[in-house]
Amino acid sequence: MTTLASYACHPARSRGRLHAEPGGELRGPRDIFQRDRDRIIHSIAFRRLRHKTQVFVSPDGDHFRVRLTHSLEVAQIGRTAARTLCLNEDLTEALCLAHDIGHPPFGHAGEDALEAALDDHGGFDHNAHTLRTLMLLESPYPRFRGLNLSWEMLEGLAKHNGPVDRPGWAMREVDALFPLDLASHASLEAQLAALSDDIAYDNHDIDDGLRAGLLTLDQLLSVPLVRRCWDRVRARYPDVPEDRLLRELVREQIGVMATDLIETTRANIAVSGVETVEDVRSLGRPLVCFSPELTAQERELKRFMYATLYHHPTQLAAADRARVIVTDLFRAYHARPELMPAEWHGECALEEPQRSRHVADFIAGMTDRYAEKRHAEIHGALAIA
Repeated sequence: MTTLASYACHPARSRGRLHAEPGGELRGPRDIFQRDRDRIIHSIAFRRLRHKTQVFVSPDGDHFRVRLTHSLEVAQIGRTAARTLCLNEDLTEALCLAHDIGHPPFGHAGEDALEAALDDHGGFDHNAHTLRTLMLLESPYPRFRGLNLSWEMLEGLAKHNGPVDRPGWAMREVDALFPLDLASHASLEAQLAALSDDIAYDNHDIDDGLRAGLLTLDQLLSVPLVRRCWDRVRARYPDVPEDRLLRELVREQIGVMATDLIETTRANIAVSGVETVEDVRSLGRPLVCFSPELTAQERELKRFMYATLYHHPTQLAAADRARVIVTDLFRAYHARPELMPAEWHGECALEEPQRSRHVADFIAGMTDRYAEKRHAEIHGALAIA
């Protein structure tokens, strides 16, 4: 077992949970972060990720990624890096698994539609909705709302992309319930989860784009990072057909990015002087990052992916139809709450902003296919190609 560094999150030093849980020892010898991870895995919200968009809306092919498989891949990268850096693997894994739970159906298109629907009522943010889901909406326990996750887990989900300077209504609500020190940086485990997410989707979206025929190798080779990795792959396998090497290219890029991340982070920690996790939080800058060279190359890769894949005409058309579905559902449920299941319409308030936020909570929890089904029942079928 890896010995934790002094600046890692140690389970025995956790700030604990919002609600005390006496008798937890009856459920085995797991520490607080291992329990957090297991609560995520067993949650309904996590299971719903198997039918939520990653890149392709309601993908027909069995081999395309969805939010669930993406989250598992992020966790694999994050846990390996955490072990190498002597950080807490269980907390890192839990953060990676949970980071996308707040996404509504149809990915960013669905989020855009909910943001517009709640424009007069505080807006919608998937990161804040992750915490709202885990702290308030999913309630499998008899004595309290939410999953009652550790402070470190909730802090990491709130701040894995950095301090929250202007929290929206949903983030303010959970922060008032269990203050998360939003103005400071998060733990190294949370910072690592954020960069593991970047490594995973930068590369696995390439894999899916190639499989879908929306990207070609020739296009990809215009990106310097991809060209460098491809040249290394071809040098290792000069006699293997190109189409057999595409997945090797993706593996090569993941390795290059993960190695750079680990080496750069290790060097940053060494010169920072941090000795405790509180030093990490108060440092005023992140320590987990790519080298300046790879940071520039990764940004160029992202620009390429937006121009050629995410903004591909077929993707934009699917996003437009997705926004119509979410917008139509919001208007229908807002006007007629009885169209929602009994446990939802029975709690729908008459006054604003509670009414609109409640409707958004219901829609945000939908999978792609459930949203399509409900839309077809209410408005008629609207196929998403």
